[in-house]
This record gives sequence, C-alpha cells and structure tokens, in this order.
Amino acid sequence: MIQQTIRLSVVGAFALLLLVSRPAVASSLPDFTELVESAAPAVVNISTTREVAQRQAMSPWGGSGNQQIPEMLRYFFDYQTPPTPDDQPQGQGQPRSLPQSTGSGFLISDDGYILTNHHVIDRADEILVSLNDRRQLSAELIGSDERSDLALLKIDADDLPYLVMADSDNLKVGEWVLAIGSPFGFDYSVTAGIVSAKGRGLRSEAYVPFIQTDVAINPGNSGGPLFNLAGEVVGINSQIYTRSGGFMGLSFAVPSNMATNIVSQLRDNGEVNRGWLGVRIQEVSQALAESFGLDKAVGALVNEVLEDSPAEAAGLMAGDIITYVDGQRVIKYGQVIHHVGALQPGSEVMLTLIRDGDTKELEVTIGSLAVAEAKAEERAQTKDVYIERLGLTVLPLDPEMANELRLRYGVLVTEVDKDAPVDLGLRVGDIVTSIANRRVTGPKQFARLADALPSQRSIAIRIVRNGRSMYQAFRLED
Repeated sequence: MIQQTIRLSVVGAFALLLLVSRPAVASSLPDFTELVESAAPAVVNISTTREVAQRQAMSPWGGSGNQQIPEMLRYFFDYQTPPTPDDQPQGQGQPRSLPQSTGSGFLISDDGYILTNHHVIDRADEILVSLNDRRQLSAELIGSDERSDLALLKIDADDLPYLVMADSDNLKVGEWVLAIGSPFGFDYSVTAGIVSAKGRGLRSEAYVPFIQTDVAINPGNSGGPLFNLAGEVVGINSQIYTRSGGFMGLSFAVPSNMATNIVSQLRDNGEVNRGWLGVRIQEVSQALAESFGLDKAVGALVNEVLEDSPAEAAGLMAGDIITYVDGQRVIKYGQVIHHVGALQPGSEVMLTLIRDGDTKELEVTIGSLAVAEAKAEERAQTKDVYIERLGLTVLPLDPEMANELRLRYGVLVTEVDKDAPVDLGLRVGDIVTSIANRRVTGPKQFARLADALPSQRSIAIRIVRNGRSMYQAFRLED
C-alpha cells in the first residue's frame, strides 16, 4: 500500500512538472500579434494588366473562349485566364487588357512611394495598388531594376502608413523573421520562420547577397516585406527554390541595405548604376588552396582579367587570390561581386590579395558595369554564341528582321546541335524571344539564362517561327 502511494505521488509530481513546463516553453516563442497589427496597414496588393492584340480564342473542347469548357473545369480555367463575355467583340488585332500578374509591395514613405519586385510589374501597361483600407489607386512606375528584382512605384496619396528599413547587416542566422503578403491572392496572409543563411548567391541574380529563410513564400508574396521582431523591414521577398512549383522551405529575400541603395538611385535617376572591376573570379576549393599554398579555402581566385578593364589598369593578374575588399574578409567569391557592384563608378576600392605566396594591396578605380556591357554587346553584334547546355548556336536579331516581325528582342537560331543534351524542338531560323518566362535580349544574356535553368522541371520557351509565335516545353536532366 505504501509502495503504491509513493508510485502515485511520483506520477502526480511528474504530471505537474509537465503542466508547469509546457507554458514556459510556449511563452519563449515570439508573439507576432502586435507586429502584424502595426505593420499590416503599410503592406499593399499589386495587380497589373497588359494590352495585347486580341485574337479569336479557340477552346480545345470546341467553340471560342470558355464557352465549351466542361462545368467541373470552369473554375480552374477562369482562375488562370478570366473568360471574355459572350457579347464582347472578338475582332482580330483589337487591343484587349489582360490580367498579367499579382504580387505584394509595401509603402516606404507617407507620400506614396512603394517598393515591390521587378518581376511583379515587368511589361505592365497598368499597375493597380490595393491599400489596406480597400482603396484602389493607379501607380506610376518610377524605376525598375531587373538585376536586383526591385521596382519603385508612386501613388497619389498622402498621410499613409509606411515601414522603416532596418540594417540587414545586423540580421543573424537563426533569428525569427515574418512575412506579410498575398499568396495566390489571399491578401494580408502572415507567415513566419527563421533566417537560414545570409549572403546566399544565386546564378540568376549574381549581384544580390540574398537572405535565405524557411518562411513560407508562394506566388503572390513577391515584393512583400520580410520583418524582424522589431517590426522593421530586413528584406524584400523575391523568389523561392522549388521543384514542385510550390513552397519547399527555401525562400530568398533581397537585403534591406541593398534595397535602400537601389531605391535611392531609382528615385533620383530612374535607373541603377553598378560598379565594374573587370575580372572573372571563382571559388577557392580545398585542392586549389593547397596548390596555391593557402592554409584555408577562402578568398576569390582571379581566373581572367578582361582587356581595358579597371582591374587590368590597376595591375591585377590571373592567379591572384583576393582575400580582403575594403578591409572586409572574403570567404566566398560572391562577396567581391556584391561589394563592387554596390559601388558607384569612379569610386576607389582597396583589394588585398595573395600573389605567389606574398600579400599585396592594390587600389582600383571602379568602372561602370552598364558601359562595359554596352561595349561588349556592341562587339558581339556580329558574333554567334554557342549555348552548350541547350545545344544551340544563336546570333543577335538583325534590326531589319526585327522591324519586319515587329520584335523588340530575341535571338536567331543559326544551328541546332544533333548531339544536344536536350531536344528543344527548335529549327534553324527560329527566333527565341523568352525562356523560363524571362525575355531573351541577346546571345550572351541567353547563355546566362540557360546556365541558370533548373533541372528536372518543365521549362517554357517562346519562339517565333515563320512569323508566328508559339510556346514549347522541354526538360533538362542534368
């Protein structure tokens, strides 16, 4: 009996301990309610439209438009492409406004400046902003920067709530962060998570040191703010990594410090100027570190110095290993790209490097990336480029052909490799105008887009063949 009493007492005490400890654990988790309440009024929904020449749309079920779509599928197709009323004229070539995209953004001043993603408003003819108080206002595009995926808008309104930018350099891995946006059109949805990594480089946007988080981000969240627990903006949600088309725990945001610099330039100039060093660099692997006599695999290895570049003028050489940029230690080569890209042309940068085992310092006067790219494009106008990953050889679009076909961009396919790693279904004479929903503006830019394409996923490519445009899909296995 005594034994049973002791056993019951121990069990009861343990149960009481569990009851006491559970609230303690729960109370240590952040409470986002006040943050959301104060920040949400400054978050906006952004929708865009684009005018296109109207054509008679034929349904695969017969008839035009959505008239013959089976009832059980009608909702799905209406969500993707809203139906045209039966009494609306369907004449060939008549302009028609089509919904293009929807996304998020946020107010950064009380007089109506709004920050969002470039891809949210790209190619839009009209931008409509929906405020928290349900007002809908047309927005003016002040400027847009594709490289950072940021755009600055302006609406005609005053005394608006706005958000404050934090110093994203103070953000720590493991810190709680929160996002507010409109995923799939569900406005003012709140999700939270932690910072997974900082300074993450992506091939598609080499000049952005992304903040990686596990915050649930989906289509429609693009352009929305990423907050710290103080309610300050530390990033602008830009993209996700996915193989399924949905969220997989990897989302990426543009740091607020970079956004502040971009906003300032867009507001003042309507465009962004970036610094240019004129080198090709790569990561230092452990094997390369040993071969160069380094103790650790850190720094950026210069594998080429471009002709007539600031780097050549300053005396940089292939084989140099950049270890510090303006006193900041270089762990990964992307840090050099991010740092130099953020500088204004004409400014000075101090490089510390290792050459033949000796440490040297070089001061370099930074050039202009835009000027360098314009010169390179001019030199490449008559040169074809082989896209190894796709097995294509392409040329810049001839101005006369572009004018005849009324095209503003694209590349001409001059050769299709019979041993190509993937069958794109293209022919010599086709004009590629977009791939993976990104417009193709030239051969080298097309090559960069091809290098950044994901594997094991269907990719759309838009071409013009015999004067008619069409989409095709392919899949890369590598």
